[in-house]
Amino acid sequence: MMWTVKEVGLGVVAVSLSLELIVLLVRRLKPRRTLNEVLFFPTETVCVEHIFTSSSSDTCLCSLAHGVESSFTRLLRHILSASSSLDLCIFAFSNMDLSRAVCMLHRRGVTIRVIVDKDYVAISCSQIGVLRKAGICVRCSVDSVFMHHKFSVVDGRLLITGSLNWTLSAVQGNMENILVTEEPDLVKPFIKEFHKLWAHNDPARRHRSSDQNPAHFTARA
Repeated sequence: MMWTVKEVGLGVVAVSLSLELIVLLVRRLKPRRTLNEVLFFPTETVCVEHIFTSSSSDTCLCSLAHGVESSFTRLLRHILSASSSLDLCIFAFSNMDLSRAVCMLHRRGVTIRVIVDKDYVAISCSQIGVLRKAGICVRCSVDSVFMHHKFSVVDGRLLITGSLNWTLSAVQGNMENILVTEEPDLVKPFIKEFHKLWAHNDPARRHRSSDQNPAHFTARA
């Protein structure tokens, strides 16, 4: 009788473990839902310190609202989700919190590539100098037209694009929009466009071109 009870007990345990394994297997085989999200601006001005630190939002003493999710906090979280790469193509970049996020990724070892409009780099509030000082590779557009793109690709899988420039006025004052998507048919063309622009704006390419076509000077009499 004692052995029968033990056998029953072992059988119950085996069945329980089997059910747990089946549940785990079903969860793994179940296709993950593709992320599609739309964010609108201007956004409520809230504290974002907890996004950059491991501490609770309750420990921050600033006067802004704490523990509130906004379009801007969602944007920051998507950017900081990068684990291997971030490709950024942006016209205007002066928002210090977004600059802080990009620099944080760089310190984590994430590969960062940035393409910006050449005229905007010289503006005093631009964060491009901060990125370059941190060691992040930045290339400026060489064309006579504006480099007016506003998109980023996270880990080659997540696209962030829309009307939003990475500026304080765009985030807090303008009516703007952002689409965040993992749809491959949308992500892939932006990856291709970034690679094309990155190669086109390679400074080494310009130097090679100038070496192959040296300027001709006419000596004065």
